[in-house]
Amino acid sequence: MERTLSSDSFVSSTSSSARAPLFLRALATLATWQRRVASRNELARLDARMLADAGISEAQRYEELHKPFWR
Repeated sequence: MERTLSSDSFVSSTSSSARAPLFLRALATLATWQRRVASRNELARLDARMLADAGISEAQRYEELHKPFWR
């Protein structure tokens, strides 16, 4: 007697392997958002002298700090 896979087991095994890249992309996106939040927190702590040394104006800092984390 020959054994075959049912369509249900085939779909579930295929969908779990298809989700792996999506899961990795989601993790990468979350890591990017976390880096943006951290760098903007650092930017918020800079004083005027440090901003000038970095070549960043107060207006540029204001714009960057008021962006949503996903942008």
